[in-house]
Amino acid sequence: MEKIAIGSDHAAYQFKEEMKAFLLSEGYEVKDMGAYGPERVDYPDFGISVGEAVARGEFDKGIVFCGTGVGMAIAANKVKGIRAVVCTEPYSARLSRLHNDTNVLALGARVVGPELAKMIIKEWLTTGFEGGRHYDRIMKIARYEENRG
Repeated sequence: MEKIAIGSDHAAYQFKEEMKAFLLSEGYEVKDMGAYGPERVDYPDFGISVGEAVARGEFDKGIVFCGTGVGMAIAANKVKGIRAVVCTEPYSARLSRLHNDTNVLALGARVVGPELAKMIIKEWLTTGFEGGRHYDRIMKIARYEENRG
């Protein structure tokens, strides 16, 4: 069973709760890393904490939620080893896994509705990495990340 870390800011708290229920119903083990209510919080705290948990190998993947998904993706992508993607439809979710081996998905509660979000999540979680030439490209990014100061 895959282990998924999730997190949100206040703007996406309710959305995260709905997606958490969906993930649990699909059989995933889910760790909710906050926010735990609709009170104002800072999205970087949650994007970074989910990214760090995935990068440490505590979770197979992470899913983060905010108003647009953009802020959370930026925050998560600051963590070494994280390849976060914002998706608004299943095709990009699929290709982000096939070609980029993304390990954090960011969704915008103000951008995608719950049923579309479920389709995106399902596509993203069930698509594997293709490897081959894509692996070489991922390694270029990893080498850059390792050597930047």
